[in-house]
Formats: sequence, structure tokens, C-alpha cells
Amino acid sequence: MRVETLRWANGKLEMIDQRILPAAFEYIACDSASSVAEGIRSMVVRGAPAIGVAAAYGVALEALRLRGMSKEDFRKGMEAGLVVLAQSRPTAVNLFWGLERMRRVWASMDGQDNSVVAQRWLTEAHEILAEDIRINRAMGAHGAQLLPDGARVLTHCNAGALATAGWGTALGVFRSAVEADKKISVIAGETRPFLQGARLTAWEMVQENIPVTLITDNMSGFMMSRGEVDAVVVGTDRVASNGDVANKIGTYMVAVLAKRHGIPFYVACPLSTIDRTIDSGADIPIEERSADEVTGFRECQWAAQGVMVRNPAFDITPAELVTALITERGVVRQPNRERIANLFSD
Repeated sequence: MRVETLRWANGKLEMIDQRILPAAFEYIACDSASSVAEGIRSMVVRGAPAIGVAAAYGVALEALRLRGMSKEDFRKGMEAGLVVLAQSRPTAVNLFWGLERMRRVWASMDGQDNSVVAQRWLTEAHEILAEDIRINRAMGAHGAQLLPDGARVLTHCNAGALATAGWGTALGVFRSAVEADKKISVIAGETRPFLQGARLTAWEMVQENIPVTLITDNMSGFMMSRGEVDAVVVGTDRVASNGDVANKIGTYMVAVLAKRHGIPFYVACPLSTIDRTIDSGADIPIEERSADEVTGFRECQWAAQGVMVRNPAFDITPAELVTALITERGVVRQPNRERIANLFSD
């Protein structure tokens, strides 16, 4: 199965509406920077790599929409569109990576007609999408070598094709392991409060006939204590220059439990998710989302009316708990500042 999380169709960006999976499978079409930003903000599309790709298309769509304006109005309109996209979600560094890449393209085309710039941006967005799939395949091949045949692998949140342009980061490792004829099975934590593990990871694995068992998040320690977990593989929304990792809330607890039980804890991340401009995880902004995600789901509310709620969407796993980063350039064991810097040396 090829999950097309994002696709270009009829002059628009179409994105799978991940808010309604697995009950329904629908695409939402976007035709401007603001509509893409709203799709990112409302979790129609999620996952750091997919957000980066979507943002690139948001820039191209806005340029196509404004190309008939004067050059000065076009410039002002594009600057406003870039700001709207940048404000859509704070934690996923791929968002800003994608926007900066599009800005560099713009800078290289100074003086070109609006239509030429718009078309060049669209070409770049197409390339970012294709590149993301190539990178995921490379990560998957490196990561698959870490998993023994018959491994029972725990994951948290959804770092699959739905979180990327295709194939996936953590789930890409699983796909590559199966492609290499390894018999692995997946344990998916439900990932409260938005249930990405229950709704999305479980759905992806079922679609591909990869054995998957769903557990509630508070069962991870029990499963590890019984010797039923051989490895943990997760994705990430941002990695600091010292190797600290930001991922979906609950990842830190899984990492602590893995350390306690001597289970390797792997993080699959493209180089675009490593933010070398920040010193440590303490510098990563943590998004606080709506209380509604905690007090209930869709039309069902289970919490008491009037209760106060905290809903941080991510937590920070210190580098000391990370056995290795899995990147498109290989595996970095016991990541630290020096080893991460070496990834970017030619």
C-alpha cells in the first residue's frame, strides 16, 4: 500500500484528513497559504516531515494565487503568507526548514516575473515531497539492520507514512524490516490525548498486514517488565544540537522505562529535523493544545465540567536516554553534540 498523505491534484494540495481516520478516509483540498496553515494547525496533516512538505506547497499555492498582482503587492502578499504558515505550529522544526528552503529559492530569483517564481516554487515543493520519500527509505534501510528477526517493537504516536510524504520514519523502519524478510511485530501505544497510535499507526500497520497490538499508554512498563518488548522506535519533531529529542507527549516516559529495562530506544529522524541552532531540549518550544482534547473525544466528554486541564503536545527526552538516532546518513549511537555535528560534515 502507498499512503499518499499529500498529493498535488487539479492545481491544489490535497491532504488526507487525519482527524477522522480510521472511521473515514477523505482528502481535504487547499488552495492558499492560509488554508494549508489551518490544515497544519487543526491536525488535518501532522508529523514533522509532512508539515514541512505541506508548508512548501502552501508557499507555492499562495504564489499561484497572487501571481497576477504587481511585484510589490506580490512581495507583500508572500511575506504575509509566509508568516501565517510559520505561526501554524511551533514545535516541528521541519515547518521552518521548509519555509527557509522556499525563501532561499525566492532570493535566487530576484527580479523574475511572478508567474516564473510561482512555477519555480511549485517545482521545489514537488522535489521536497519526492526527496522526503527517498530519505525515509534510506532511514528505513539503516534502521531495519538494528532489529533482529522476530523483534517485538514498541512505538509511540504515529511516525509512519501519514506523518511524512510517504513510507515513514519509525514505521518506515518497520516497513523496511519486513521488506528485508524479517518477521517483526509492532506494539502501538494509543498516544493520548489525540490517539494517533490507536487511530493512525494501528491503521497503517493493519493496511499492510504487519502484526500490530494496541496497548494503552500506561501498559508500556508492564509489557517491558514481562520481557515482551525487544526495542522501541519512535519519530521526532525536533532534535537539539546536543541530541535531546522532542516528540509526542508520553515519549519521555517510554524512554525512561526502556532505560530501566535495558531495552534499546531508537529515534528515527531526517537531518531536516535536527535543529543545530538550539543548544538543548530546554530551548524547544512546547505547544499547548486545546483542553477539549483531554476532556473528551469528538462528541463524547468524559471529564467533569469545570476541571482545569494541561495539554502539552510534546515532551523532551534527554540524549542520555537515546540509544541511537537513525538518519538517512546512518545510525548515530549515543548521540551528542560532536557526533551530530559530524552528520553534517561533507
